[in-house]
Amino acid sequence: MIVVTGATGHYGPLAIEELLARGVPAGQIVAAARDPQKATALAARGVQVRRADYTDPESLASALSGAEKLLFVSGSEVGQRVPQHRNVVEAATAAGVRLIAYTSILNADTTGIRLADEHRATEAMIRDSGVPYVLLRNTFYLEVYTAALPQAVEHGALVEATGDGRISAATRADLAAAAAVVLTTEGHENRVYELGGAPAITLAELAAEASRQSGRPIAFRNLSQAEYVDFLAGVGVPRAAAEYYADASIGASRGDLYTDSDDLPRLLGRATTPLAEAVAAALKD
Repeated sequence: MIVVTGATGHYGPLAIEELLARGVPAGQIVAAARDPQKATALAARGVQVRRADYTDPESLASALSGAEKLLFVSGSEVGQRVPQHRNVVEAATAAGVRLIAYTSILNADTTGIRLADEHRATEAMIRDSGVPYVLLRNTFYLEVYTAALPQAVEHGALVEATGDGRISAATRADLAAAAAVVLTTEGHENRVYELGGAPAITLAELAAEASRQSGRPIAFRNLSQAEYVDFLAGVGVPRAAAEYYADASIGASRGDLYTDSDDLPRLLGRATTPLAEAVAAALKD
């Protein structure tokens, strides 16, 4: 049995779809979610749905009962993830899980991005648990950047703080598909995968592609870290979160979100989704 946490977020449902596509019977997949009512569509397809709240160890013990493998999708509450993730690791260990696949961050052991701190701590917890593991060091989702394109088309500018840093961004679907491969094939125990898309892009190139497809001029406007924090706060992002986002952008400008690893296409057995396709999807939506 394979348990997927975060099963009602953006990434978890894609991973479940990939597991089903790879022939895993629905009854052998558990969609673990804080609010099971949001997973009724999965339940209707025969997927088991169980409550799993990272702050509630009892719910985690129930969710992981009988699990052989766990796709541990990192929590979304920045600043709270270390204690929450410890609950998950302890529950998986107690349940006798035989493989933990954890969604970490690209270049976790070398990046200076503040968001990586909690991922490094979680990786250490998992290693120390003694449970066989796979560290899926995911790049930033391409959708993080393409989500801004409709506004960029409207206003004629894509605003960021990444400079000319090259970013090995990849779609959620590609990263979820790689996780499904790891969970359904052999030989991945205690491996670390640096998962990035190729070719890497700059956000100036993203703006140019969006301009080409939309027929509207879109400039890439690069801000300083402080300016970007103010910009994000000005559009409604809480300042604490804006500071994390701006820090990640500066990290990208340094190359912290770049990798020359071919782990992702190798696991997929194909090239990663091209930029033009991702831009077309964003503009269509």
